[in-house]
Amino acid sequence: MALVDHLRELRNRLAVAVGAILLVTVVAAFFYRELINFLIDPLPGCGADELTSHTSGSKCLIAVTGLLSPFTLAIKVSVTAGLVVASPVWLYELWAFVAPGLHRHEKKYTLAFLGVGTPLFIGGAWFAYHILPTTVQVLLSFTPDAAVNILNVDDFLDIATRMVVVFGLSFELPLVLTMLNFGGVLSARRMAGWWRGMVMGITLFAAIATPSTDPLSMCLLAAPIVVLYLLACAVSWLNDHRRGRRRAADPNAGLSDEEASKLDLTPARVPPTRPIDVSATPVDRTEQIDDIT
Repeated sequence: MALVDHLRELRNRLAVAVGAILLVTVVAAFFYRELINFLIDPLPGCGADELTSHTSGSKCLIAVTGLLSPFTLAIKVSVTAGLVVASPVWLYELWAFVAPGLHRHEKKYTLAFLGVGTPLFIGGAWFAYHILPTTVQVLLSFTPDAAVNILNVDDFLDIATRMVVVFGLSFELPLVLTMLNFGGVLSARRMAGWWRGMVMGITLFAAIATPSTDPLSMCLLAAPIVVLYLLACAVSWLNDHRRGRRRAADPNAGLSDEEASKLDLTPARVPPTRPIDVSATPVDRTEQIDDIT
């Protein structure tokens, strides 16, 4: 395809992806109250008679500040729902744009990685949503007894969105390492040799990524990533072992780029020829004759 054709196809793919996101966003706008309630549900003890201190009233209240805040909040929640729900559509459009330039086995690997990457991202987002109560409890525990913590819904949604996105992307780390291994860039031996640095890097990343300062949230994020990293090392080791057996069976595996591969000069048996039916019609006879030109 020419460059103009590629750009035209990219425009069509983007139009379908953006159209799907807008369609889901419009539908989600009718249910923005339910979506907001679902997102603020992990806030523990923020009712009128919860998280009460011994000397004063409630220590936690949920509030929306500003005249335009409810409208912007509805837009933000609807667009987020559109991106998440319409993710299969725009992921497929992205793959359909890249797939024509791939070989058959590369297409197979791409579909497998897309099939694994989506559950990993959803699993990370689900994990972040379920540890939000622990994070909020730890952060609210620093509130003085004589004070009331007024939580802005916009601020909480920013924290929740950040945790969901960070957890979802961090769960894609083993998939990236496995892709590099299948592409021949990174070996399993090298990945396993980095385990000390990887554990330290994952721990530092979890400490920076989590909005709370408690070690529990950091460990809850770091532990599954370390487990997924070890799983990626195991999958890469199996792939390297399979690749090593295939190379051992290939007689030309040890040749350098400047050496020619060995040719099989064993004569092959030629199948017997089939005589031409002279009594056939001219059309049938033409179909029976091979055009060597």
